[in-house]
Amino acid sequence: MLFCVRILSVLPLVAAATSLSSRSSQQQSQYDYIVVGGGTSGLVVANRLSEDPNVSVLVIEAGDSVLDNPNVTDINAAGLAIGTDIDWQYETTNQVYAGNRPQVLHSGKALGGSSTINGMAYARAEDVQIDAWQAIGNNGWNWTTLFPYYLKSEHYQSPNSMQMAAGASYNPKYHGFDGLLKVGYPRDRPPSDLPSILNRTCESLGIPWSVDVNGGKMRGFNYLPLTVDSAQNIREDAARAYYWPFTSLRPNINVLTNTRADKIVWENENVTTASKDGSIVADGVQITMSNGTVSVIRANKEVILSAGSVRSPALLELSGVGNPRILNQYNITVKVVLPTVGENLQDQMTNEAIVSTNSSLIGYNSVAYASAQDLFGDMTPSVAAWVQNSLADYAAAVANASQGSMNATVLQRLFQVQHDLIFKNQVPVAEIVFIPTSSTTFISPYWGLLPFARGNVHITSADPAQQPAVNPNYFMLGWDNQQQIATARFTRRLFQTEPLRGLVVNEIQPGLETVPERASDIVWENWIKASYRSNFHPVGTAAMMPRSLGGVVSDRLVVYGTSNVRVVDASVLPFQLCGHLTSTLYAVAERASDMVKEDAAAL
Repeated sequence: MLFCVRILSVLPLVAAATSLSSRSSQQQSQYDYIVVGGGTSGLVVANRLSEDPNVSVLVIEAGDSVLDNPNVTDINAAGLAIGTDIDWQYETTNQVYAGNRPQVLHSGKALGGSSTINGMAYARAEDVQIDAWQAIGNNGWNWTTLFPYYLKSEHYQSPNSMQMAAGASYNPKYHGFDGLLKVGYPRDRPPSDLPSILNRTCESLGIPWSVDVNGGKMRGFNYLPLTVDSAQNIREDAARAYYWPFTSLRPNINVLTNTRADKIVWENENVTTASKDGSIVADGVQITMSNGTVSVIRANKEVILSAGSVRSPALLELSGVGNPRILNQYNITVKVVLPTVGENLQDQMTNEAIVSTNSSLIGYNSVAYASAQDLFGDMTPSVAAWVQNSLADYAAAVANASQGSMNATVLQRLFQVQHDLIFKNQVPVAEIVFIPTSSTTFISPYWGLLPFARGNVHITSADPAQQPAVNPNYFMLGWDNQQQIATARFTRRLFQTEPLRGLVVNEIQPGLETVPERASDIVWENWIKASYRSNFHPVGTAAMMPRSLGGVVSDRLVVYGTSNVRVVDASVLPFQLCGHLTSTLYAVAERASDMVKEDAAAL
């Protein structure tokens, strides 16, 4: 049966905003590829697969178009879309290690996904972090193989003389100039003394100037480029880059908005991995449209989940792929026993320093990436030894919190990789952002980059309309607390160091009355836990790792126990990254698209 639904297809970009409200079409009953989630990763995959005119692609997106939403497009309004109807606003469980209060994870619910509501920062990762993916058994995933895909996705807009005078800098060999995603700097930022002041302050504390953090080495002070269309001075999101310019060129790609993907439908609902050579075949996706109509769309080739670190694992569980202990609670037939679905959740915690200044400061937002050596100085070897000696306890605690879904021995091996990245490779463990405002207030959000805590995401019902339970286990482990405390102290030192100190009148937050100059760790910890928020960078809940290590997808991003279901989004990242997720997700999705094509050609 065919149902009349709202379809976003074959519309020129210039006419899209006026045509969307009235355009509708009849949904096809089947497509070659169904992509669940029209966000940062999903639209890349859909675009690349639809390059073949003989291939049909459907994207299922729960949100709507935000092409003309000023809270999205206006680069000076970043953050205004947070908490609106284009934000999933996932509420966590009460965080038992941080005051027993919940947090909110903001995630984009729109065509373009979280690229429509994020801070637009374009910062990749340390090269050794990507190399670590291969080191744990993901063949062919390393910095050398992923770097070309960073370049393939990127359309770097070189800064002009005024932008460079305001702090912009780059190394052209680290950037792609022919990709679809526009990356650059906003217009109309007048030159000021602030870049020099911040740079000299950071250098006084050992943080060097970094010409470009996107070449695989991130430590240093830098003015990050953003995902912006510099010519139009608007946000560049995944839909603007990978969907809208192609609507009149690709009749073989449809985007179904305001539609919920309920679950994967299997070729034979009576078949499980126990009865069919270890893999089952997806036949399609059950959807619910905004009017409540339920239907099934068939997939001739593959179902690709790109619904994000919260919804992709939930969809697997709703489809019978996951931990029997959880699925049986809701009378969901177990199709694939995969206990680590939804486990391994990693997120970062953010606090803010706020100071008043003796003049209004103007300029781009800038960032300092600091290593453990920068934060702990001469104490670094002893801190490294303390963390090393704690790894077994960390692993046991996480395994216990997962109720046995994760293996302590395996976790200790993975934690060793993370320990070595932090203390041997000295990758950054802290990001400190400098945000000048138009008033005499200066804001610095900061966060520890690599907590060891692992949480989980799991369904709470067989009803796909119910939100999953999200438990990041913030501040679960000793390092997670010390990393954040050390970052907070370092941030205060920056504002107390010349020449930046000369601009500071008073520390507003946390304030010397709340956290005195020589405050103990416990005083800092209490303030941090009372005032933190999520950094909105959840990863790892459908991790790309060998199944023996607790992986959910293979190094071809295929869900274990299935033959034609892939996951392509932040949930597949096995470890948290030093950079912002967006740039790496575009690159991973570009590479994943080639994998899908290669595997199809090999059939």
